[in-house]
Amino acid sequence: MDLILSEKGLSISPSVTLEITAKAKAMKAEGIDVIGFGAGEPDFNTPENIRNEGIRAINEGLTRYTPASGIEELKKAICKKFKDDNNLDYTPKNIVISNGAKHSIYNALLAILNPGDEVIIGVPYWVSYPELIKIAGGVPVYINTNEEENFKFTVEKLDKVLTEKTKALILNSPGNPTGSIYEEEELKMIADWAVKNNIIVISDEIYEKLVYDGKHVSIASMNPEIKELTIVINGMSKAYAMPGWRIGFTAANEQIAKVMNNIQSHTTSNPCSISQYASVVGLLGDQSEVYRMKEEFKRRRDYMVEKINSIKGLSCRKPKGAFYIMVNITQIKGKTIDGIQVNSSLDFAKVLLDKARVAVIPGIGFGDDDYIRLSYATSMENIKEGLNRIEEIIERN
Repeated sequence: MDLILSEKGLSISPSVTLEITAKAKAMKAEGIDVIGFGAGEPDFNTPENIRNEGIRAINEGLTRYTPASGIEELKKAICKKFKDDNNLDYTPKNIVISNGAKHSIYNALLAILNPGDEVIIGVPYWVSYPELIKIAGGVPVYINTNEEENFKFTVEKLDKVLTEKTKALILNSPGNPTGSIYEEEELKMIADWAVKNNIIVISDEIYEKLVYDGKHVSIASMNPEIKELTIVINGMSKAYAMPGWRIGFTAANEQIAKVMNNIQSHTTSNPCSISQYASVVGLLGDQSEVYRMKEEFKRRRDYMVEKINSIKGLSCRKPKGAFYIMVNITQIKGKTIDGIQVNSSLDFAKVLLDKARVAVIPGIGFGDDDYIRLSYATSMENIKEGLNRIEEIIERN
């Protein structure tokens, strides 16, 4: 049967990393020892106090529908978090709680975009940004960044892509896949540019608490004008090791928040009630586990950066946040490894999986084919073994 499907749906690209990921899983299922560097989630268990609160919520029957945009207790906890961590004053009316930060970004885009509106994103980008923009009826506009500038765009580069159709800018700091953070002075300049041109800023700050050098600053805290134009995205997945609990949240002006609430009420309704109650304890309770996880990530990062830069043909910069490293493979491209010509990041990823039993994410999935992404959200034992395997296959060719 020849079905006529959605043109918008058909325009959404599958992940270019799907083949690598599927093959790695199949190899593991066959009992093959594959070291994976692809994780986009902490490898720690959710802190005990949060788990216990989830159990309490279940046992006490807190399993009913909640308001679409989330329970008041969690909204108040989120407002306190923004005040304490970011010096931002919000009320519960500014907050919408959703099914993860990705859902929050989607809601934000649906709330602000009309067909053909342009949204600026930097390259390398998180793989879902372009597709989410397209699903919401917008057009992704790309700014190429480079390693020498720590993968950050400037006002000068923003000016070059600004058009009458530009509606929004996605700012990701700390960034996935680069681990870069925007410094306060850089944020001030971007904020001034956005206010001058009346551009909405979607500020993805999901890795906020995983900053190892320097400090995280929210662009919304620069001045009252940019705060009105900013939709801050955050959530529980990364800092609190709660990816499966699916809690993200936004802070925005009341007009935008109301539209997002209306959209969510007709699509997913409320996020999981149990996860919401657990998240209250996560935000307001003991933070020692958050700091412990952060210190372990920092230890892994430091080891990986030193080791990668000692391997012939590979190099990287030390990321300041998140838990990813972009590894430069320009010296590898064009070479033959174990009889296979490496002309792209996908080629290199396939070689590493097939020949070294190491799974990495090719940079082309993030818009830059000169890199592979390695996550250090895995044990130090796996990191050492995986990097040794990569070094061995490169050294013997």
